[in-house]
Formats: sequence, structure tokens, C-alpha cells
Amino acid sequence: MIIKNSEMKISERKEMRGGNKTVKIQEVVKPELLLHCRLFSTLTLTPGCSIGQHEHTDEIEYYYILEGEGIVTEKTGEKTVTKGDVVITGWGDSHAIRNDSNTDLKFLAVILLEK
Repeated sequence: MIIKNSEMKISERKEMRGGNKTVKIQEVVKPELLLHCRLFSTLTLTPGCSIGQHEHTDEIEYYYILEGEGIVTEKTGEKTVTKGDVVITGWGDSHAIRNDSNTDLKFLAVILLEK
């Protein structure tokens, strides 16, 4: 199976998880095609955009940074992430991400179910 970029649904979510501005979401794989996974999408945060603090219980979320720079907030504090970095959050932990830079922050987000 091949999914063409032109077939991938694009949507927007305002103030995602209590964050600022609007997040652009490109659904890389439709939910009905995912097995043991509930999300496989790219997210784009424009300058000043953020996704608010949220928890992952019974699932693990991976962010793979594709472009730009962001600030991730975890229980251990804030950390800068850039192209090629991976963020892993699960096991009841929470995180948030924001774009304080002057360019877009784009990352692949994958949420795998633990059970």
C-alpha cells in the first residue's frame, strides 16, 4: 500500500490541549489503517504556537523533529529540541511543546497503545 501525500487529510486545531494559536495537522496514516496506534501525523507549529501540557496513560507518544526548534516541557523541566531529535512521553508522564522561534516547527507524532 502506498499513501500519496496528496491523499493525506490536513486539518487545524485551535489552542490544542490548552496551547496557543492553531496547530496544522497532516494525517499521514488514517486512524482506520493503524494497528496498536492511534496517531501517525505531522504537526506544524508556527512561531508562538504551542500544544499545552497533557498526559499519556496506557500509551506512548513519540515526536520526531523534522524542521525548526521547539521547547518541550517535561517533569524534569524545559529542554530545547531541534531537527533530528526524538521526544518520548508515556507511562503516565506529561509533556507540552511550544515554538518560541521565528520559523515553523514541524514534527512527526506517533502514539502507540501500550496494550
